[in-house]
Amino acid sequence: MGRAYQNRKESMAKTSDMKAKVYSRYGREIYVSAKSGGADPSNNLSLRSLIDRAKKDQVPTHVIDKAIEKAKGGAGEDFFPARYEGYGPGGSMAIIECLTDNPNRTFGDVRLAFTKTDCKIGTQGSVAHQFDHVAIFVFDFDNEEAAFDGLMADDIDVTDIEYDDGKVSVFVSHTDYFKAKQSLLNSCGEVDFEVDEVQFIPHDYVFIEGDDTVLFDKFMTMLDELDDVQQVYHNVKLL
Repeated sequence: MGRAYQNRKESMAKTSDMKAKVYSRYGREIYVSAKSGGADPSNNLSLRSLIDRAKKDQVPTHVIDKAIEKAKGGAGEDFFPARYEGYGPGGSMAIIECLTDNPNRTFGDVRLAFTKTDCKIGTQGSVAHQFDHVAIFVFDFDNEEAAFDGLMADDIDVTDIEYDDGKVSVFVSHTDYFKAKQSLLNSCGEVDFEVDEVQFIPHDYVFIEGDDTVLFDKFMTMLDELDDVQQVYHNVKLL
């Protein structure tokens, strides 16, 4: 069905500066997961998935281990999730997910990125209804029906499943992430997930050009420079 999604690997860092940002963001996520759910990946499915994803994105082991050890210590920062939504150039929409130890600072920083680029920050839910919040799994497998039948048997609501060039792509509700992952492992064997994450996927995309492209690039750059920003989802396609 051609469902488009943004794989974290698309934004893999190419400079040492950018790599440091990626490492920092993974480190923060791993720290929060280990502190809230336990530092043993075998008993913390969220942490185990984060570690697997970090390794795929070439985050060094010492960064992962440092975050887990810090969480074991008990002390340190208390980070909280924060989500901001709004409207960008050319009628585009964006959802910004953050982990912050100072919500007032983070809101001010994100709002500045909006106002400095002629964008408009909205209230919670203002654009999220134009996105699907889904868990996505992509893996090499040659039997789409076996994957689908296993998910159905485990009473998982599959929103989409595709087979293309030897790869199966599965989309389920974000609330079924862990259940669906285990179901796929049970029905398909120990597959290696190329994509294994929760994302916001827009219902429709907008195409922007000219001055709107310049503003959008500035907007994304400003957000990328904020340490508290973990992920940005949008519905933009550039001409």
